[in-house]
Amino acid sequence: MLLQTTRKTKRPSLSHQILSSSLLNNTAFFDSSSTIQYNIQSPYHSIASTKHTTLTSSPKLRANPTKYYASVLQSCIARKAVEPGRQLHAHLCLTGLGYSLNLATKLVNLYCVCDFVSNAHLLFDRIPKDNIFLWNVLIRGYAWNGPYEAAVSLYYQMIDYGHVPDNFTFPFVLKACSALSAIDMGRDIHEQVIRTGWERDVFVGAALIDMYAKCGCVGNSRQVFDKIIDRDVVLWNSMLAAYSQNGNPEECLSLCGEMVYAGLRPTEATLVTAISASADIAALPPGRELHGFSWRQGFQSQDKVKTALVDMYAKSGSVNVARNLFERLVEKRVVSWNAMITGYAMHGHAMEALSLFERMIGEASPDHITFVGVLSACNHGGLLDAGRKFFVKMTRDYHIEPTVQHYTCMVDLLGHCKRLDDAYNLIMQMNVVPDSGVWGALLNSCKIHGNVELGELALDRLIELEPDDAGNYVILSNIYAQAGKWEGVAKLRKLMTEKGLKKSIACSWIEVKNNVHAFLSGDTSHPMSDEIYAELEKVGGLMAEAGYVPNTAPVFHDVEDDEKTRMVRGHSERLAIAFGLISTPPGTKLLITKNLRVCEDCHVAIKFISKITQRQIVIRDVNRYHRFEDGVCSCGDYW
Repeated sequence: MLLQTTRKTKRPSLSHQILSSSLLNNTAFFDSSSTIQYNIQSPYHSIASTKHTTLTSSPKLRANPTKYYASVLQSCIARKAVEPGRQLHAHLCLTGLGYSLNLATKLVNLYCVCDFVSNAHLLFDRIPKDNIFLWNVLIRGYAWNGPYEAAVSLYYQMIDYGHVPDNFTFPFVLKACSALSAIDMGRDIHEQVIRTGWERDVFVGAALIDMYAKCGCVGNSRQVFDKIIDRDVVLWNSMLAAYSQNGNPEECLSLCGEMVYAGLRPTEATLVTAISASADIAALPPGRELHGFSWRQGFQSQDKVKTALVDMYAKSGSVNVARNLFERLVEKRVVSWNAMITGYAMHGHAMEALSLFERMIGEASPDHITFVGVLSACNHGGLLDAGRKFFVKMTRDYHIEPTVQHYTCMVDLLGHCKRLDDAYNLIMQMNVVPDSGVWGALLNSCKIHGNVELGELALDRLIELEPDDAGNYVILSNIYAQAGKWEGVAKLRKLMTEKGLKKSIACSWIEVKNNVHAFLSGDTSHPMSDEIYAELEKVGGLMAEAGYVPNTAPVFHDVEDDEKTRMVRGHSERLAIAFGLISTPPGTKLLITKNLRVCEDCHVAIKFISKITQRQIVIRDVNRYHRFEDGVCSCGDYW
């Protein structure tokens, strides 16, 4: 419900409210014989100095009391010094200046910047409202501190009062709409922006872009952006963030290039957003380019940029480079520790992640993201006892209530360690509603260990949460097939057909010479398809000599074994690897990204390939990184 205010509400006098406030009980408020403590040398007459003067003896005070008090209040605002400001407010009420519009506006501003918005609103209700700056100050206070509904309510009250919003009003109220994801209100305010002629203002435009992006309407963000001719770096940054926040990292990187081409110098925020976009798609070459560009632009001393680079290198398979940058950080903030711990966890380096966490707690306070990384490391390392210990430690020692992400890590860990009943019991005891990630973790564990009964239960919950996700049906179908329950397989296939659901197509990507090459399973569309399959034949022969035997269990089609072997051999990650082998010099590391989980047979096969070709092969699948080297995977066959 929107906050409603009215000038007719009866309240005790404001001076009585302030004088009776408990915050003033321990200090004397100012009267005509009190002294204000201020620095005589300061142009703002700053409170908090060793020099004192009597209020009544100040020539400036006697000459122009309103101007004098305004300068003192401005000093309080600049320093966010709310207590001296409250004392001065009490004094002004006693001397009759408490309702001076100039001074009252500054008091409202002080209370807002110090997060005493309710006090600001009390004063606002008692004074004339002919000053649009006064409205903007209070709208800004609610937009910054909440409740956000109050900012929107005040905006409409201001219009009813007869004021026309300006280029300060709109960014504040749009910020509140962004926080509320209130797209309908945002669109209504956008129409008012157009009517008042402020749509091409860069600050209003940036606020509109952000509002639409936060509401998931990135197309509308781009429309606003394209209508503004004179774009400054703030506007570009808002647009970059809008693609980035809505799952369009490639578009974000492209837009960053346009910005530089337009002649604008990127800011720290520009680089952090662009580098983060590279991290999201594990795009190492663009990330490296941004690294070099940021150094050439003089950002090598900016820890926020370096932290983004730590995250990018970790997510792009270069965890050692990430660690080197991490150690060079002047100030290691929590987000920096989190990036490195999470990076180690993604790569399966559980002990390194936990060792870094132990070091962190001596230098910074971990937050909920830290423990997501720690529990993920335990999960990827199969460290059941450690995972249980940290899960308890999180709530007991750091008073961090588990979120659905923490529970997902624990359910996955318990399930992988064949503690399926414990995993299910934990779900039943959760203090938050289990989401598809939690039930999906249980379903995957049921596939690993062939538990049909719990798998059926997990799928039932998943169908309630995401009925159109074909992958969930496929997993239970695989569980049925492994157990020889072919009637169950047929039932699920029929259900998928009736719902019009199709299995997600596996796709893998590899970047060679700054060009991304994508492969589907059984793909023959690549210009070098003949060479790729010839390389697979050659490597396949060497693998067979080394003892490789295909595992065709992942293929549940009614076909002969030879056909199953051919189908497994044509999986997308193997095609990407074969292309990498024939397109790069011997010894070059290969980095492949896959949109699904690596299957059991491909995991075995890639271990053989890494040993035969003496290559380091890194696969980033939907769950984690697998680093294959000399016949061994970093996951320890646990994923």
